Amino acid sequence: MSSDAPAGGDPGDGIPGTLKLVSGLTWRVLIVLAGVVVAGYILDLIFPVVFALFFAMLMTAWCQPLMNLLHRFLPKVISMVLALLIIGAAVVVILGSVIRSSIGEGPKLLVSLQTGLTDVEAWLNDGPLHMSDANISTMLANVQNWAKGFGVNLLGDVAGALGSVGTLVVAASVFMYAVVFFLLTPTTIWGWIISWMPRPIQTPIDTSGHLAWDAISGYTRGIVIVAFADAMLVFIGLTILQVPLAPALAAVVFIGAFIPVIGAPVATFFAAVVALAERGPLTALLVIGLTVLVGSFDGDVLQPLVMGKAVSLHPLAIVAAIAAGSIAMGIVGALIAVPIAGAVYSVAKYLTGRDPEHPYPGNGPPAAEPAAA
Repeated sequence: MSSDAPAGGDPGDGIPGTLKLVSGLTWRVLIVLAGVVVAGYILDLIFPVVFALFFAMLMTAWCQPLMNLLHRFLPKVISMVLALLIIGAAVVVILGSVIRSSIGEGPKLLVSLQTGLTDVEAWLNDGPLHMSDANISTMLANVQNWAKGFGVNLLGDVAGALGSVGTLVVAASVFMYAVVFFLLTPTTIWGWIISWMPRPIQTPIDTSGHLAWDAISGYTRGIVIVAFADAMLVFIGLTILQVPLAPALAAVVFIGAFIPVIGAPVATFFAAVVALAERGPLTALLVIGLTVLVGSFDGDVLQPLVMGKAVSLHPLAIVAAIAAGSIAMGIVGALIAVPIAGAVYSVAKYLTGRDPEHPYPGNGPPAAEPAAA
């Protein structure tokens, strides 16, 4: 007996099954988005605490491997203190070197940048592009303002996020306590959180949390190595090409490398401008070639080797995440967008059954049929 009802639809209402499917997915997505908006609003109200907890996680990711190594020979508390002191000293030394190079050679760097940008302006005006003076001036002024204001914007975004002195003290206190307890009792804290979840979803949430942590910690540890390697390669290349201000330019590349895909190339662009001003167009072209070489080594060799599967995102997805983060939170958002996007992607793969290494409960491979007797 045949039926005239559409496939997948209810014979009594005459609504196509495809429309029912799309509408069902739509209202479910809207509910999820509403929940995300509410959660985002609540987190925004306590943003300094969230900010402190997130950066406590980053510090924990740096200290945890060293602490585990020291714990083989020393008590846990002593291992934690030594790990914090060693990592803290390393951060101070690296930041001190970057700041010292920037302050010591900053004025010369700005003069060289302005000279190089003037040469670029002359080429754009008299070269094959024949751009107007107004367009050139506007474009170069924007580049100069961005270069001068990068550090100020970074500090301004952080200060704006943390707010007043009292809020800063509260955030710093949360950060210090969180680092200590994240290092000493991570299993206890996470187990307590899981215990409040409904039993049917405890396993998925537990696995999702571990996957998110693996992505964030792997990226956090790897990006420091990648940034340092990029800066050293650029420093060596600039020294061989006899480009002045190589330490300061390498420091700029080190900072820029914390924004993947686009940070290091943009930072190395300034090295090309300085090379144009100080050594001429041929050296500037060689610096551009150095940028391509370092970028290829970074993307094809260094990041896969150092980070592994920590952030397995397509470059377009990384650029989109950085753009969204910078729009939402400025420079700070651009810095933390990629690890968060990597964590979300890892969890989404698991929850949708697309991660073969971590099958979702109930979605594992089918059991083998018993052999016939």
